[in-house]
Amino acid sequence: MGVWFTRNWSNHPEGSVLVEFGETRVLCTASFTAGVPRWLKGTGQGWVTSEYSMLPRATHTRSDRESVKGKLGG
Repeated sequence: MGVWFTRNWSNHPEGSVLVEFGETRVLCTASFTAGVPRWLKGTGQGWVTSEYSMLPRATHTRSDRESVKGKLGG
């Protein structure tokens, strides 16, 4: 059994990879958003964040986090 990586598997995000091992498949996507949180503006520092969502970049534009909207979907 091996581990397989398929780069650029999804068309919409700036980067993506499909990782396969056995019967398990994991799709990872990376998105770029210009800017930083308010509390980092003017510091010259960058910002990296992550989230778990089933379809964060399934469309042309990234979906906002549900927690930011104040409600969670079902």
